[in-house]
Amino acid sequence: MKRTMIAAAAVSVSGAAAFAQEAVRPGQPHNWHIDLQEALSPVEANIHWFSNYVLAFIIPITILVAALLAWVAYRYSEKRNPVASRTSHNTTIEVIWTVAPVLVLLCLAIPSFQLLTEQYNPPSPPELTIKATGFQWYWGYEYQSGDVDAATVAANVAPAGAEPVSFESYMVQESDRAGSGKEDMGEYPRLLAVDNEMVVPVDTVIRILATSADVIHSFAIPSMGVKVDAVPGRNNEYWFEANREGLFYGQCSELCGVNHPFMPIGVRVVSKEQFATWLAAAAGDVSAANQALVASIQSAGTVAVAGR
Repeated sequence: MKRTMIAAAAVSVSGAAAFAQEAVRPGQPHNWHIDLQEALSPVEANIHWFSNYVLAFIIPITILVAALLAWVAYRYSEKRNPVASRTSHNTTIEVIWTVAPVLVLLCLAIPSFQLLTEQYNPPSPPELTIKATGFQWYWGYEYQSGDVDAATVAANVAPAGAEPVSFESYMVQESDRAGSGKEDMGEYPRLLAVDNEMVVPVDTVIRILATSADVIHSFAIPSMGVKVDAVPGRNNEYWFEANREGLFYGQCSELCGVNHPFMPIGVRVVSKEQFATWLAAAAGDVSAANQALVASIQSAGTVAVAGR
């Protein structure tokens, strides 16, 4: 028994030490994390608020019900109450247990509907539209600049003066890390890193049109509050606005076949200037544009560190 307790304590201490030493990166899962990922968009921030708001109802109700069950089991056991009451109705109690749940549901429904409305109604016209197509098992992205309607993107028609950009995004195989320059497991985690990230500008309303070429997939980026089904023959519309630069991840969240866990989503959020440069270069060569973008980000980071 002592050995078991000592081993359990050692595991707990080592786990706490690992958590303290781990560099927690926003937009990624990490060890010992029991809460939602850090909110990196206005919608996700409101999802966090609503989650905590609902817990404020769930926790007291759970405690109340558990306490009532314990009290009834104790007070009305056969030993303490040998002659059971024959009461079948109590108007006061019936009114309370009818009205109270209705009030609770109203308190939950109103902010729930407000959040649901926000998720599908961007605060301003989208400045960038990206069509995300799910394949077995990878993602394809098509960029359309400007406020483009779903029919235009579905028909693969670019707005006047814009060069269309499209590419596929595959999970990085462990054997390909060195060749792709993505050896850093912290920045490019196993089973989440991709060869071509979806690049988007920061502080920009971005419309996602999710569809599929084969079976139902689900385009999900937890830190951005994005989760939309990709259904064959249909364009499902969603939006997000990243409020921080960096590299963030999501995954397909709909069971879509044997390689379902191996079609991650990489989102690289950059400045508007960097995005404009990348988009112009990606029209000719996506791979070269990505390399130039990473070099630009690393250079900017080096300058920022040197300036401190």
